[in-house]
Amino acid sequence: MTDQATVAQPGTPEIPGKPTSASRTTLSHIMTQADTNLLGTVHGGVIMKLVDDAAGAVAGRHSGGPAVTASMDEMAFLEPVRVGDLVHVKAQINWTGRTSMEVGVRVLAERWNESTPATQVGSAYLVFAAVDADGRPRRVPPVLPETERDERRYQEAQIRRTHRLARRRAIMELREKRAAEGFED
Repeated sequence: MTDQATVAQPGTPEIPGKPTSASRTTLSHIMTQADTNLLGTVHGGVIMKLVDDAAGAVAGRHSGGPAVTASMDEMAFLEPVRVGDLVHVKAQINWTGRTSMEVGVRVLAERWNESTPATQVGSAYLVFAAVDADGRPRRVPPVLPETERDERRYQEAQIRRTHRLARRRAIMELREKRAAEGFED
């Protein structure tokens, strides 16, 4: 497993790590007519709010205080959700940096009045930044993967982070180049 028992910066105390199970959360909600789009299925924005709510709870629990959504990656809608579906949003910490965290989310749906197994209808990865009372970034405990699955999720999150940073860097370089050439955005 990943060896991240504590985080230390020069001149600051170490922060003990937390296992993935310490903040894992499930949020459940029955979808109603008020949640539908023009096609009669549940609006993607409703699902995205539930995803952000569950992920935010996990980030706050793991960091021990407020955390704000910094980005959402790879929100995938795999199957439509219908009125009457009982939606379960399962979230857990995948990776932590110094002040940021990636939370992985799976969205499952089942008919409220049937005993059929739940179907995965979506997934997403969100990045949260822990903030203090003044809105400034604050340090977070390292995540301690507990299982091989947790370790795989941690390693995949590192790959997503590398890609996010490379994409941001490439965009900024292009903007600087265009600005130097006299183009306006």
